[in-house]
Amino acid sequence: MVRQACSALLLILACLIAGAARPDAPPMRAQLVRVPVEFADGTRVSMPVHVFKPPGAGPFPVVFYLHGRPANRAARRAMVAPIAAGHVRWWLGHGVAVIAPLRPGYGGVGAAGGADKEDTGARWRGGECIGEPDFMRAAAAIGQSTLAAYHWAIAQPWVDRERLGVEGWSMGGLGSIAVASLNLAGVRGVINFSGGTAGNPIDAPGHSCRPDLLAQTYRDLGRVVHEPTLWLYAENDGYWGPQAPRMWFAAFRGGGSDAELVMTAPVEGADGHELLMEGPELWMERVEAFIRKAGLVS
Repeated sequence: MVRQACSALLLILACLIAGAARPDAPPMRAQLVRVPVEFADGTRVSMPVHVFKPPGAGPFPVVFYLHGRPANRAARRAMVAPIAAGHVRWWLGHGVAVIAPLRPGYGGVGAAGGADKEDTGARWRGGECIGEPDFMRAAAAIGQSTLAAYHWAIAQPWVDRERLGVEGWSMGGLGSIAVASLNLAGVRGVINFSGGTAGNPIDAPGHSCRPDLLAQTYRDLGRVVHEPTLWLYAENDGYWGPQAPRMWFAAFRGGGSDAELVMTAPVEGADGHELLMEGPELWMERVEAFIRKAGLVS
């Protein structure tokens, strides 16, 4: 009887946290600020940033959340919120504020606008990848957008500048590693959920476009990252499959930084790429242990 009650409670908690990073799920009310971003080519945009704070005056530890990349332009333009309510509540429940930029190239009215800086050039013809993707270009663009949000944040009196973290999902996971390579002051740790890009789960399930080139990108980033990183993937990820993430992590880890890979069991009833949203019971303990060890929370 007790076991059944505990199982029911865990299911309820999982349901509350599920959907924690869906860009199409409107989160709780956010403070919306505009942050100027200037890219290396001189392009300037005003980026909307969603801010969520725990009760009180702070200062609070902060996590920068980096959203993923919907597969087509229409879906990218339809994005309203970069992070969903369940995941915001998870961080707020740990006393951590969330700063979630809606990066240039995403969102409709009120978005940053400008050219899509995160297009890797990967193209598919049926189930075959064509072209020569430039993954570092896209990763660097995410890094520049996040750097702008970082500079805005550390000027706020409610931000604990000594306890900062970065978390990204899917392409945002790749971006989180790019941000880690900047070795920003105060960043204690970086979490990469299902990080990668250029997958095609419909025509080429379990295979991405030129995973070898992405391994080289991760290898180059790994040579300069100093912060600890946590990488989380599920065995049934329909975008990359289980082997490419292992290859990417090994390439990154070759740089000698403090990194841990967690390959979880398959996410039941969902594509494992949705690990962050659909499989919270598979990652909560590992993430909590990581953020405590990194000193983001006590």
